[in-house]
Amino acid sequence: MIEVMLITALSLYGIAIAISAYRIVIGPSLPDRVVALDMIGVMLVSSIAVISVLLGTTAFLEVILILAILAFISTIAFSKYIERGVIIERKRDK
Repeated sequence: MIEVMLITALSLYGIAIAISAYRIVIGPSLPDRVVALDMIGVMLVSSIAVISVLLGTTAFLEVILILAILAFISTIAFSKYIERGVIIERKRDK
């Protein structure tokens, strides 16, 4: 019974990732694309956690942690790019 629920959750995550990928391609603005990319990162972390429970292993926990950190950093970098137009600011001499 629980396996059916986990497989259903994985299929729903797959559908949600496909919808978010559509938003990235068709999105009307750059902030919409950034939010969709962040959603894909969160859903990938969640789906890997479901796969880990389904397989009964803890081997994927490091992958989940690294993917979550990378998704967070990329969201911050894209947000800074949208706000200022640059990601890394250069220090100017006075």
